[in-house]
Amino acid sequence: MSDNTAQVPNSELVSSAYRQALEVISTVEPRIAEATRQELADQRASLKLIASENYASPAVLLTMGTWFSDKYAEGTVGHRFYAGCQNVDTVEALAAEHARELFGAPYAYAQPHSGIDANLVAFWSILAHRVETPALEQLGAKNVSELSEADWEKLRGDLGNQRLLGMSLDAGGHLTHGFRPNISGKMFHQQQYGTDPETGLLDYDALRAKAKEFKPLIIVAGYSAYPRRVNFAKMREIADEVGATLMVDMAHFAGLVAGKVFTGDENPVPFAHVTTTTTHKSLRGPRGGLVLAQEEYASSVDRGCPMVLGGPLSHVMAAKAVALAEARTPEFKTYAHAVADNAKSLAEGLMRRGAKLVTDGTDNHLVLIDVTSFGLTGRQAESALLDAGVVTNRNSVPSDPNGAWYTSGIRIGTPALTTRGFGADEFDAVAELMVHVLQNTQPGTTKAGGPSKATYQLADGVADKVKDASAELLDKHPLYPGLNLA
Repeated sequence: MSDNTAQVPNSELVSSAYRQALEVISTVEPRIAEATRQELADQRASLKLIASENYASPAVLLTMGTWFSDKYAEGTVGHRFYAGCQNVDTVEALAAEHARELFGAPYAYAQPHSGIDANLVAFWSILAHRVETPALEQLGAKNVSELSEADWEKLRGDLGNQRLLGMSLDAGGHLTHGFRPNISGKMFHQQQYGTDPETGLLDYDALRAKAKEFKPLIIVAGYSAYPRRVNFAKMREIADEVGATLMVDMAHFAGLVAGKVFTGDENPVPFAHVTTTTTHKSLRGPRGGLVLAQEEYASSVDRGCPMVLGGPLSHVMAAKAVALAEARTPEFKTYAHAVADNAKSLAEGLMRRGAKLVTDGTDNHLVLIDVTSFGLTGRQAESALLDAGVVTNRNSVPSDPNGAWYTSGIRIGTPALTTRGFGADEFDAVAELMVHVLQNTQPGTTKAGGPSKATYQLADGVADKVKDASAELLDKHPLYPGLNLA
């Protein structure tokens, strides 16, 4: 990929590879082959604004479709529970090497299957390092299997009695940062920090006060719907003051860290004890996760399989290595800066047309629109925009009156369309189209005649008009140009 478009080097070679692959699939289940063709067509024809989605390169995509899928490889490099893993060792070592070099991390673990898995590995690694290992040392045991039943029951109680402080869901945090219905909210005694009710910005003094009162073992920083940067030096100061481990989930903005958009105090890796991320989203790789850690946590993280994970997905680790190699190029740095610049253009275009944004703008890759100013719920806005070919996702806003299902917000991001080559002018045009849809959408009514949070009415002709205008933008920046499946 180049810095700003999903190019297809050797396009005829790549096209031939995909055509032949689909022909092979068609001999077994033609409906899957057709759905695959249709998915490419649908993605080519829509304005993808979901902040957590992107487009991986053909090299990354092709890497996943190999016989590495057939290998079991529990364990770590050079220490597997299955024979014949020498090539998997090469793949995993390369993925970890690229991750360490890209992020400047002392240690990298490439096995997590997803961002949630990466967070689970991090949580249990911190528990192992902070609670289990000291207990074993005190009891003179090498591992938990050597403990008496009484000592094991006590240790289990200690492991399950720890505290976690994470960002609340409506303030922009993720489900895995201690949300009660999620396993993270069940593993720990949890409390959550939010944002300033007036500005929507993180209040570090309030966070510090809550941490001193609650005294958590883990403070989780990072976000999935907070449109601003975080000062991770301050987060580490707070963690150190209360003796907490600082864990940062940078799944959303890892590409901005890799591309040197976030540097200094805004780069979490030097300050966090443990950092987790996905490899898709702004990193533009395969769906999967990574854990980065300071040296003292390395041995605990290395036990992710079988502590939390099943067998590593070797074919995906191979694709991670390819994507991380791409992210180490100068072109990726240019791309990452364009993502942030485009987000500002999109935010300014929306506000100029009357849209209300959480924090009145953005300085990362995402924008959060409060659609109550249009008289809509997030679900109504998401559906109306989709009717017009604009793909977004509904999202909570701080102190959301509509809850986590209907929501009051729409979250959008610039990574995917920046990959296609969109720039400031195109994102301003996207803002115009979105506001036009929202201004021409009315909430529906329930069967009883009351206001509905789900149904809506989009004015006649709006969807077609926006689709036509979108098509003009998309045609200028085709997805995977040169890739021809016909």
